[in-house]
Amino acid sequence: MDLQVKLENLPAQPGVYLLKDEEGKIIYVGKAKSLKNRVKSYFQSGVEHPRTQALVSRIKDFEVLVTDSEMEALILESNLIKEHKPRYNVNLKDDKRYPYIKVTVDEPFPRILVVRRPKKDKAKYFGPYTNVKGMRQSLRLLRKLFPVRSCNHVLPSKRKIRVCLDFHIKRCQGPCEGLVSEKEYREMINTVLLFLAGKNKVLIEELKRRMNRLAEEENFEEAARVRDQLKAVESMMQRQKVVEREIIDRDIIAFARDGSDVCMATLQVRDGVLIGRQHFYLKADKDVSDSEVMNSFLKQYYMNAAIIPQQVILPLDVEDKDIIQKWLNEKSEKKVELIIPQKGEKAGLLNLATQNAQLLLMELLVQKKKIKKTVPPSVIALKKDLYLSSFPRQIMAFDISNLGAADAVGSLVFFEDARPKKSEYRKFKIKTVEGQDDFAMMEEVVRRYFFRLLEEKRKLPDLVLIDGGKGQLSSALQVLNEMGIKETNVIGLAKRLDEVFLPGKESSLMIPRSSSSLRLLQRIRDEAHRFAITYHRDLREKKVTKSELDEIEGIGRTRKKALLSKFGSVEAIKGASLEELSNTEKVTKNVAEKVYSYFHK
Repeated sequence: MDLQVKLENLPAQPGVYLLKDEEGKIIYVGKAKSLKNRVKSYFQSGVEHPRTQALVSRIKDFEVLVTDSEMEALILESNLIKEHKPRYNVNLKDDKRYPYIKVTVDEPFPRILVVRRPKKDKAKYFGPYTNVKGMRQSLRLLRKLFPVRSCNHVLPSKRKIRVCLDFHIKRCQGPCEGLVSEKEYREMINTVLLFLAGKNKVLIEELKRRMNRLAEEENFEEAARVRDQLKAVESMMQRQKVVEREIIDRDIIAFARDGSDVCMATLQVRDGVLIGRQHFYLKADKDVSDSEVMNSFLKQYYMNAAIIPQQVILPLDVEDKDIIQKWLNEKSEKKVELIIPQKGEKAGLLNLATQNAQLLLMELLVQKKKIKKTVPPSVIALKKDLYLSSFPRQIMAFDISNLGAADAVGSLVFFEDARPKKSEYRKFKIKTVEGQDDFAMMEEVVRRYFFRLLEEKRKLPDLVLIDGGKGQLSSALQVLNEMGIKETNVIGLAKRLDEVFLPGKESSLMIPRSSSSLRLLQRIRDEAHRFAITYHRDLREKKVTKSELDEIEGIGRTRKKALLSKFGSVEAIKGASLEELSNTEKVTKNVAEKVYSYFHK
């Protein structure tokens, strides 16, 4: 549909909009109280902000999703940003590496697990824990205090299960043999949940109550166990820092930034006691305001938060403050305040959080500088073997996958300091070349990619690797010369003997097979080939998935695949005789007759 027609038919309801580039890739996700007003504003004249201008110049299409309320739009926006990681949104760096503690409260006898990604199930999640070492220490203490089962058995079980070593060393109560009731075990799990939530004062009261009850029931052995748990928790509380006289739960959030690098630090105060700190790194364009950075972080951070405190202390106001506060109220089922303190105790805590953020950001920047200063040996060897004037730290490689006349594709992979940088990978569907002309296809792919680089005024790579020999290399060089790109180093790598071709050289350059530089080039070339083949396979799978054959009774995925593998296309199947169809693997005579009848009505 024409873009102008879509703009004229926009709904005035709240919802989420997804802006796309010419390849259909989502480059920005936003929410709006009125989709009509917000989306139209991008296409009006007078947009002055450089970042918005850059975004608008790339918009070729958009999609809208209508919601019932602005709050639903806020939740959907956060989920879509996390899923697609658009170029122009403020993105929390991938937190899959940060672990969560999962308590399987939906099971009769729950377990405690460490997971990398929370699921939408009935389990309780705590995290993410940016301090993994601290999390492991807490888990060790928890397992020592509370005998939670560590096995993966589905309990209760119809088959007989014998107790394991954990039972004999007092680390499990033996629910597998029915040695503890579900009610008693659940009591212990509720205590564990209080421990993980940092509700230590409530936990102490609960343990005292249970110890007294067990003593009254003359269950002295179990009462002694609870007494030991109580002592351990009280000892731990004495070591924790009391930062407030007020008994309240708070998150204190502050940040520090340097260019596009941002570090968010969250101090967690529970019952007036500082129980922990979490930190996250974000990438944000220099043009993005501090308020927008904080706004984006709050939505992404609290989307999967297991515990939402009564107060969230912030260093500055945010655009969606009211709607975020309303969302947190509903999510936590209690009143949540977003506070920007100016002085007093809360401002002091905010200052402490800011100092933490600045320290962590400094560590990140120092680490980045170290990485920049350290050039991998294979890159050093490549500079020497190719007679380059500088280290080829950024290398990109192009490949073409052209298996047959249809669905020819190109790929680009990007390596930085000898390591793949997958965020810079690109795939291309060949648009202007018909037939099997690898040289013309290479020209098209190189032209499209470098046109985009120049348009966005981005840094050119140190080295371009073309998969192929002299022909492919000449095609790429011709395009680059036409575009005025003459300083970038370009080489070809032929598959047959792993010969390296240099511009203007008749004979190939034979790098010793033992050289780390050749192994690096091979690895990059093979990765480009793998990426292209994978994209080609995906396109073929889509063709197999949907075709005219779907309309024929008795043709499922397996038979459709068998027919297309044998005849190559639906057109060829139409022209096949009944005998040829019958001789196809997986296709019975009865099904062959149905296919023949369908195409010869």
